[in-house]
Amino acid sequence: MNPVPSLANLHFSDEERNTLYRIIASRRDMRHFIPNSTLDDATITRLLQAVHHAPSVGLMQPWRFRRIHDNTQREQIAALVMAERDATAEALGERATEFLRLKVEGIRDCAELWVASVAPDDGTVFGRRTMPEAMALCSVACAIQNLWLATRAENLGMGWVSMFEPTALAELLALPSGSKPIAILCIGQVEAFYPAPMLELEGWRQGGSLETVWIDGGGKLSV
Repeated sequence: MNPVPSLANLHFSDEERNTLYRIIASRRDMRHFIPNSTLDDATITRLLQAVHHAPSVGLMQPWRFRRIHDNTQREQIAALVMAERDATAEALGERATEFLRLKVEGIRDCAELWVASVAPDDGTVFGRRTMPEAMALCSVACAIQNLWLATRAENLGMGWVSMFEPTALAELLALPSGSKPIAILCIGQVEAFYPAPMLELEGWRQGGSLETVWIDGGGKLSV
């Protein structure tokens, strides 16, 4: 039996490195899923392990993921999203009609529906004394990104739905006091991944170039 390699000394090949960058570049916020599909327990376990390997400030690990089994609850969650969709359309004014043509969720068709929440504050001070809420939120976002990349590596789609009123969703799921849901996550098989971000394909918005977010004080690196 081969010994398990030490993670501290593990080096990755050029091929493995390039695969990671391909996964990052091909990740998409998916809205279209194959109905009536399922995920096996082994796949779900791998995804959860990816979630729990995420970094967190002060090792607080403030992420909590709720798996939605009940179809009635799916419908209730979908109703919350549709209510916020309508409110968003009203707030958009002249772009309302254009917005309402967009598909904003795959709640009814996805194989798995999870809700990601920020756990109640556990009193962690290390690393978050000046920004306690922000650092907890950022830590959960890291866990969600791990999940997103893991689903793509599994050739599964994932969509992050943010259109909901957090208090209403927390009450619906009877979350512990102090919890705050931040994401409804649709996960499952897809017929194809979008060749570019869906909002670009739909003409809603174009992503900026790398130059728009890169500030190089030395002015030496060309991107």
